[in-house]
Amino acid sequence: MKKLIQDLKVISNIKLNANYYLLKLFSEEDLPFILPAQFVEIKIPNSPSTFLRRPISIHDVNYEKNTIKLLINIAGKGTESLSKIHADDYLNIVYPLGNSFTMPTSDKVLLVGGGIGVAPLLYTAKYFLNFGIESDFLLGYRSKSNIVLHDKFSKYGKVFYTTDDGSFGEEGHVLNHSIFTGSVFNYKKIYACGPKIMLKNLSIWANERNIDCEVSLENLMACGVGACLCCVQNTVDGHKCVCTEGPVFNSKEIIW
Repeated sequence: MKKLIQDLKVISNIKLNANYYLLKLFSEEDLPFILPAQFVEIKIPNSPSTFLRRPISIHDVNYEKNTIKLLINIAGKGTESLSKIHADDYLNIVYPLGNSFTMPTSDKVLLVGGGIGVAPLLYTAKYFLNFGIESDFLLGYRSKSNIVLHDKFSKYGKVFYTTDDGSFGEEGHVLNHSIFTGSVFNYKKIYACGPKIMLKNLSIWANERNIDCEVSLENLMACGVGACLCCVQNTVDGHKCVCTEGPVFNSKEIIW
């Protein structure tokens, strides 16, 4: 798939809560074909100490308006600089990068996200729906105050929540939710993105029950093209670069 390096215009940068921002970018050219779970690498402006691009999941795509949306979580100097970007600024990005979630064979799937790992799931559900495949969401956050974009997710499926402190939804991590602890599991396919420990535990749960599961890893990345090797992940087929051979892997491939 062709990769582009472009300067995209910032249409808006909306603060959603204390840590999350929704960045909307416009391309003067037609957008390339983008698949669920692919990402961009952004050159960070106005931050001399930030030498490397930052990988950000593609949250949503609008081909008619030539726009993409990126969900930003402030986690360091790079993402903090992105939170200060203004409308009419330009960001240099490399995209679309990585592989993608594969198309399911069942007519309904479960999308599981933890923290900023919820970002690629909106476009995933939207993309699947174009093929008549319905999605339910299970989204895990630390607290109710961290929850974002409920109205957007709920347009594409039922949304279930867990919070670490029990302030919204069911208390605990995503695997503590009754979807997983009940006597019947109603999905034949799981797609997930989030913290490594969440993906590891979810993979173990799915593998033990022979349920098909794909995970989108959040390993540290720098180049986005497989040159620096900082994102390498051990798999049953040897070490693989998450930025080029991932970020999506079948749960049975990963050696945690």
